[in-house]
Amino acid sequence: MAAHMRWGLRQLLRARNTAHFRSLEKTRCSEKPFCTLQNFVTIPTPNRPGIVHFSKRHLSIQTQDTPNPQSLKFLPGKPVLGAGTLDFPSPSSAGCSTLARDLFEIEGVKSVFFGPDFITGHKSHSEDDDDIVSMIKELLDTRIRPTVQEDGGDVIFKGFDSGTVKLKLVGSCTGCPSSTVTLKNGIQNMLQFYIPEVDSVEQVEDEVDEINAKVFTELEQKLSE
Repeated sequence: MAAHMRWGLRQLLRARNTAHFRSLEKTRCSEKPFCTLQNFVTIPTPNRPGIVHFSKRHLSIQTQDTPNPQSLKFLPGKPVLGAGTLDFPSPSSAGCSTLARDLFEIEGVKSVFFGPDFITGHKSHSEDDDDIVSMIKELLDTRIRPTVQEDGGDVIFKGFDSGTVKLKLVGSCTGCPSSTVTLKNGIQNMLQFYIPEVDSVEQVEDEVDEINAKVFTELEQKLSE
């Protein structure tokens, strides 16, 4: 799977999750809803799935609703497997596919299914965030993430439990010597200032990180042989 296709699918999935893109603008017309967002536009066309045109690398991906409201079908316009199907019910099953691991990195993606020329993503069903979690996400999206993104990194919310906010640092933040300072002196202080219920912030890794590390280690071993 070409790298630009992975990029397009990641952007499209993230755009459909408003927790990642507060700047998403939704409009309705007489034919089909469409939305605009920086790098792409979903064009409304009658009796056809939405077509997403990405300005980067001129990538177009069609999306199609499924009978399951928790699932979305992607039609990249080129072969995915060629023949057969592959089911990835969890991140731990995605060790053989870089694309599947990329999609599991996106918040809310529960499972991924590959067909000959399509990909179906299934999002996890969760209740609406409580007030505290909503405030945490709002602060992250409006005050913290834009600053971190300017330096080539990002912060992903992974959970809130017993006063502890769990975050994942990605991009240039990964392995950065100053990441601990950023978490404690920057992010933690700001969250505690606005949200008294926050006691601490900790950095976490998820199942996909462990799989990626394992795949990388195996590749290094093969190259050294």
